[in-house]
Amino acid sequence: MEANVFQIIWFAVWGVLWGVYFMLDGFVLGTGFMSGFLAKNDTERRVLINTVGPVWDGNEVWLVTAGGVTFAAFPTTYALMFSNLYTALLLLLFSLIVRGVAFEFRGKMDSAGWKSGWDMALTVSSFLPALLFGVAFGNIFKGIPMRNDFATANFAYDGSLLTLLNPYGLLTGVLFVMLFAVHGSLYAAIKTTGELSDRAGQMAARLWLPLLVVAVAFLGYSYPATKLYSNYISTPVLIFLPLVAVVSLLLVKVFTSKGRLHMAFLFSCLTITFVCFTGVAGLFPNLIPSSLDPLSNLTIYNSSSSLYTLKLMAGVAVVFVPIVICYKIWVYRIFRGRVSNEDVLGNHEAY
Repeated sequence: MEANVFQIIWFAVWGVLWGVYFMLDGFVLGTGFMSGFLAKNDTERRVLINTVGPVWDGNEVWLVTAGGVTFAAFPTTYALMFSNLYTALLLLLFSLIVRGVAFEFRGKMDSAGWKSGWDMALTVSSFLPALLFGVAFGNIFKGIPMRNDFATANFAYDGSLLTLLNPYGLLTGVLFVMLFAVHGSLYAAIKTTGELSDRAGQMAARLWLPLLVVAVAFLGYSYPATKLYSNYISTPVLIFLPLVAVVSLLLVKVFTSKGRLHMAFLFSCLTITFVCFTGVAGLFPNLIPSSLDPLSNLTIYNSSSSLYTLKLMAGVAVVFVPIVICYKIWVYRIFRGRVSNEDVLGNHEAY
């Protein structure tokens, strides 16, 4: 029983880390691939890049931590995920690398062609992770075609990269893209000034209705395509998770319409976080279900580390997670101001 408690705790931590990562890096990805629609000139592009420049790499800490928790707490899941989904995860990794390089290299040369090339790289490398994360989680919710014999350690994946590009996976990918597009536009609106801020706020307002349509389609399609609803039927108290997500999404529209963009951004954060929580709660106790055989499901029970490892990790987390949280609060407080055109013009230290 004690082992089960720690397995459940680390499953919850795993879900929280993914939710926090998508909330934080979501606005960076959204700002990145929406910059081509929001910025009208090079100065405005520099402004948008400088709104996320001081924080984007710190946000990646939560991705590394989520991956680290998967590796340390559920090593079998980590191993099979990277074996079965190697091509997709490698494409995701390369996209994130290119994005980081684009941030740093764009301003290294005062050449229109050079900047245009890195602008395109930034747009693509911000859009692809948003889409791929959605496709990945959509396939996890749906179940991956794999057969696992834990007794003989015989594991097989009956699919390819194209297998992941199924209608439900792509719909979840579009949902993530739309969530991040609205999230990034709202962030740009509250972090910039003048016409750029107005344009970003208007973009968030225009994108809200398409986001709502995609979200409704996702909720409807999830019933026949997945088993996410089974936990909500058996444990009705969990319904508060999707309820918070739905109410938060509606409040994004309310506050955007009133011009209260800081509040709209806050509820966008809640929407993304609780959309992730909704999916993770629906998965429990599975980490990666098999679409071929329920006995092949990777769960918190058949893929976790030893009790000693889970206890040791809990001690480390209690010490270091508050430090990371305090550091992130400090960083966002330091860079809480808006970025204007004047801030980047003539400032060679800016991105």
